[in-house]
Amino acid sequence: MRVRVVFGAISVLALAVWAQQERPPQPVKPTAEQADEPTRIQVDVTRVNLLFTVTDKKGRFVTDLGKTDFEVVESKRQQAIQEFMAESDLPLRLGILIDTSNSIRDRFKFEQEAAAEFVRSVMRQNQDKAMVVSFDTSAELVSDLVTDTEKLETAIRGLRPGGGTALFDAIYFACRDKLQQDQPKYKFRRAVVILSDGEDNQSRYTRDQALEMAQKADVVIYAISTNITRVDTDGDKLLKYFTQETGGRAFFPFKVEDLAQSFEDVHNQLRHQYNISYRPEPLLTDGMFHPIDLRVKGRKDLVVHARRGYYAPKM
Repeated sequence: MRVRVVFGAISVLALAVWAQQERPPQPVKPTAEQADEPTRIQVDVTRVNLLFTVTDKKGRFVTDLGKTDFEVVESKRQQAIQEFMAESDLPLRLGILIDTSNSIRDRFKFEQEAAAEFVRSVMRQNQDKAMVVSFDTSAELVSDLVTDTEKLETAIRGLRPGGGTALFDAIYFACRDKLQQDQPKYKFRRAVVILSDGEDNQSRYTRDQALEMAQKADVVIYAISTNITRVDTDGDKLLKYFTQETGGRAFFPFKVEDLAQSFEDVHNQLRHQYNISYRPEPLLTDGMFHPIDLRVKGRKDLVVHARRGYYAPKM
């Protein structure tokens, strides 16, 4: 296989209560029985938070919009926006997921350097935390959530390629066991940055299980593709799917030397956002996924990058 790695976010204002269980930090490959189990998360929802970005057709950020410029539609009903603010300085909780499968050996050194530079540029001391998860035959926590950029860089540079690809397991683990657990949940911007080609041939969890966990953990997924064949592969489509569904974006650099610019684009995405809150009408507790349409009124020239829905609690 090959290797390849977007914005806005919606968050369900809730406190997640997990069935208490201990999980070893590494390796994180689940058993077949675990992969078949349904996700058990209980949430108490009274409102929905949407953290998102707005760009024009050329991808430039639009940062001068106000509350009255937006409308939110859920279940074909326009929702009353209760709170609105521009969020440019939220502390970050990042999961950097790096594909270490055999197919990336010829580009791996440059990818490591680009990822290390991203950590140095995006992290703010005593505010942001990041972790490094590698994935080949299984997903492995290489560095836990820390503020120490030197530790993170060392973890990235110590990676070695080899094996298959368990991308879905890496997403699932990073969201459930780490990003989901760091409280208070809605005081942070949670994001996963994937450096991969989007192929998966080893995961126990499925694509939909990985996406559902990201949505429940309020995680935005960004992807930087390392497929440099310029062919729109199934892996490319998968990266686009994850990023579009969670409100992020996927980047497809033309050559390996463009990876650094792609990381810079992700950095910019993380620092340009709005936040809207509303109480769903009607307020349902059916445990189902509820699609949301957030748009700028009368502005078809602008693009909103936001999560496409949320999971309601089940009472």
